[in-house]
Order: sequence, then structure tokens, then C-alpha cells
Amino acid sequence: MTNKISGWVFLILGVAIILYGLYSSFNIFTNRTPAPEIFPVNQEEQQKTTGTGQDLQAQTEEMIREQIKGIIPIDFLPRLFNLISWSLLAGVLIFGGSQIANLGIKLVKN
Repeated sequence: MTNKISGWVFLILGVAIILYGLYSSFNIFTNRTPAPEIFPVNQEEQQKTTGTGQDLQAQTEEMIREQIKGIIPIDFLPRLFNLISWSLLAGVLIFGGSQIANLGIKLVKN
């Protein structure tokens, strides 16, 4: 009798973990809640003073940097890495929840 009760508890716990992972992922990918910030987004831009004595190479590097900022937002890579890390965590949650639910099913069958 205790095997069946603990089996049902494990089954419900495993399904709850899976549903939590899916619901949290849905909220994160629909932008209702922010992703956990594992890789911090640095909002401060390094400001360089532009002097008249700057050499040509430094001016060229600055122009290229400004053009890249126009194409790719500054916070793109950290946000992408945060979403990838959340996806890995959600995968671990779903896998762990399925293993716990599988254990509960085995206990209920016996």
C-alpha cells in the first residue's frame, strides 16, 4: 500500500516538474517574464573621447564599431546565451521530471 501511495506522489511530482518547466519556458519565450540572467547584459557603453590627435587606425576602428552596433544590438549575444542556458535548464527539468514520473509509474504497477 505504501508503494502505491509513494508511486502516486512521485508521479504527481514528476508531472508537476515537467509542467513547471514548460510553463516557465512559455512565459520566457513569449517575453512575459525575463530569462534568468546567467550572462549579464552590460548596458554601459565604453565611451571614448574623440580627440583631434587620433590616428587613422583608431578612427577606422571606431567607425567599424559604430556600423556593427547598427547591425547587431549590443545585448544580442548575452540575451541569446541566457535563452540557450534556460533551454538547457528546462531540458534538464523535463528529463528529471520524466524520470521521477517513470519511477512513480513503476511503483504504482507493483
